[in-house]
Amino acid sequence: MKTTETPPPAGPVEDHPRVTKTPAVPQQAKSSEGGVLNVFSHGVLILWAIMVVMPLLWAVMTSFKDDASIFSSPWSLPDKLHFDNWSRAWSEAHMSEYFANTLIVVGFSLVGTLVLGSMAAYVLARFEFPGNRFIYYLFVGGMSFPVMLALVPLFYVLNNMRLLNTLPGLILVYIAYSLPFTVFFLTSFFRTLPSSIAEAAFVDGASHTRTFFQIMLPMAKPGLISVGIFNFLGQWNQYMLPTVLMNGDRKVLAQGLVELATSQGYKGDWSGLFAGLVMAMLPVLAAYIIFQRQVVQGLTAGALK
Repeated sequence: MKTTETPPPAGPVEDHPRVTKTPAVPQQAKSSEGGVLNVFSHGVLILWAIMVVMPLLWAVMTSFKDDASIFSSPWSLPDKLHFDNWSRAWSEAHMSEYFANTLIVVGFSLVGTLVLGSMAAYVLARFEFPGNRFIYYLFVGGMSFPVMLALVPLFYVLNNMRLLNTLPGLILVYIAYSLPFTVFFLTSFFRTLPSSIAEAAFVDGASHTRTFFQIMLPMAKPGLISVGIFNFLGQWNQYMLPTVLMNGDRKVLAQGLVELATSQGYKGDWSGLFAGLVMAMLPVLAAYIIFQRQVVQGLTAGALK
């Protein structure tokens, strides 16, 4: 049995247009380009890590050397660990007093900043009332106000309030200094939280205060940790405000380090200076290492939601 072939159509045969295909890029070329980019980016990150880590490691290593070894072999390992450098910096250089003052000031100011900032940010983010946007932009504008312009007024205000050269006065200034960024950061974070949970709490009879402290504030924990780390770093390393407002016997850690550094021309205790420097760095490094995952979660929470 034979199959019949379809006869060709009558009339002239027209040329049908051919679809031109774009030549595909070979997968090997794509992978090679991606590999070059990865190598370059990893190389830059490695170089940046070396530039950041090497001075820290060198400072820690130098803090365990004696003064002669610091100048004769600055890049070599210490022949033995001189722990007396740390004890001398802690007691004779009064680093223990400076450390205690800094912990008191930063601890109370950090708690006050987070409590007041979270309350203000929650109200600005979840409630509509006349002047809401004006107050919000007032806090945002406070971030751009240079603190140098407020030093002289702050000096006279604290002096009139009998808070000059006192730890409570410096705590209040730190809170006011950190509030604009805290409110700006947490307002955006509270807006990403679901409102259905707060509405359910209101239906069950919870007050605004209970809803905030027991429901909304625990949900904002990543944002609180992130902004807390940023405020901790800024307040711990603050030097200008305590220099102007704490020029008495009580000093914080930044002032103590500067005083210890300026006295080296007469004493030559360079090993004690590096020991004090490492003492000031350790709390900052420990805080970031412990809470680094929460910081990343807090910064990316708004984008993910």
